[in-house]
Amino acid sequence: MTKPVNSACQIAADVTAGRTSAVETARAALARIEAARALNAVVTIDPTRTLAGAAAVDDRRRAGEMMPLAGVPIIVKDNIWTGGWRVTQGSRLFADFIAPQDAIAIERLRRAGAVVVGIGATSEFASKGVTTSPLYGPTLHPLDPTLTPGGSSGGPATAVAAGLVPLAIGTDAGGSSRRPPAHVGVTGFKPSYGAIPYGPGFAEPFFGLSVIAPIADNVADIALAFEAMAGVDPRDPDSAVIAPEADDIASLRIAFSPRLGLDVAVDDVVADGITSAVEHLSAAGLHIVQRDPVWPAGATEEALMPLQHAGLAALYGDTFRMDPAVFDPDIARQIERGLSWSGTDVAGALVASAAIANAFAAFFTDTDLLLAPTVPCVAWPFTQLGPDIIGGRPASPRGHAVFTPFVNHARLPAISIPCGVDAHGLPFGLQIIARRGHDRTLLRAARRIEAQLWRRATISE
Repeated sequence: MTKPVNSACQIAADVTAGRTSAVETARAALARIEAARALNAVVTIDPTRTLAGAAAVDDRRRAGEMMPLAGVPIIVKDNIWTGGWRVTQGSRLFADFIAPQDAIAIERLRRAGAVVVGIGATSEFASKGVTTSPLYGPTLHPLDPTLTPGGSSGGPATAVAAGLVPLAIGTDAGGSSRRPPAHVGVTGFKPSYGAIPYGPGFAEPFFGLSVIAPIADNVADIALAFEAMAGVDPRDPDSAVIAPEADDIASLRIAFSPRLGLDVAVDDVVADGITSAVEHLSAAGLHIVQRDPVWPAGATEEALMPLQHAGLAALYGDTFRMDPAVFDPDIARQIERGLSWSGTDVAGALVASAAIANAFAAFFTDTDLLLAPTVPCVAWPFTQLGPDIIGGRPASPRGHAVFTPFVNHARLPAISIPCGVDAHGLPFGLQIIARRGHDRTLLRAARRIEAQLWRRATISE
């Protein structure tokens, strides 16, 4: 696949200046999507609706309206309400659902001039680390069609990596918009909880963890989208004010944790690549010290999973009892397990979640940024929930997801940027985490780190 020449920032500038039109840009994106149907990254298109939206943007521009995302084509994940579009959560239960209105984030993107050109694939209910669903089947990795891009935002991440669009909008409740970007070689940003208003939309099984998450080829495009979507809205009681960016990025206190303080397996190529990148950043002038968060006893993702399972069971347990076969078998097992958890089990998971948040809060009292891997491995076959082996050790089905969920439970902002590739050219990512509400400082620092890593990659070539 060939990536588009222009970034979201450049497209917006060109449409604003009249060098191209939103309609021309949308037609080109639709053509790329059609040519890449085999990837199964974009599961719904509506060219008539898309071109009408693009024409409206051109009319607004001719009328003198300034739009920061003028004419930028976007893919929206199949669990975010996009008014007038079929949005299914990858589930047979919602196969014919038409979103009655935009989620606030999509409303704001359209107001900023973005044009929806398609709906991106997700696993059912965004609850699985591989992007495959009963409705649409598997989404394929853009570099190797035998592999998965991960999940659950595999469709949006693949659409960006394959050059179908410069910007896509996913969700992230446990790493869903950081891990897939890491696996396909693009950038994914999980904002602080509440930074971007969430909903209106589907009932959410993740108990106050999920956020709207932009995915792009570079940090500048991520920041552009974030500013268009962020800000308090009275329709979302959890929406929050975000701090201005720090005045002096050079003075930030940065820690590096090779395994995020966890006893988990990491492939050598990832561990060595992350360490090499951090050494390069230190040599380039960033003040980085190696330091791990200190977690409470028993802090594992497994201890948190009753929340997801019980959430799915609360929403879909009655349907499961009537017809388990309507669900993806992996999701059905989660629902079945959720029906078996006791109230004490769920309360215990909430206690564990709060303890993790407190541990992260203590860590960030004297640290501004934390560098860690996004993923412990590269992509694996799409027929498997995860790789069989990581770091030379047998891996559980969630062994690929160890470095992202705690960030959600602490409601912190984090970004994954490309960091390296293995011998087969398969990417992995560097995760940068900041304290809650410091999204703009994180994005500014990420742009500096991204520039250094690009410079390093150019030199090494």
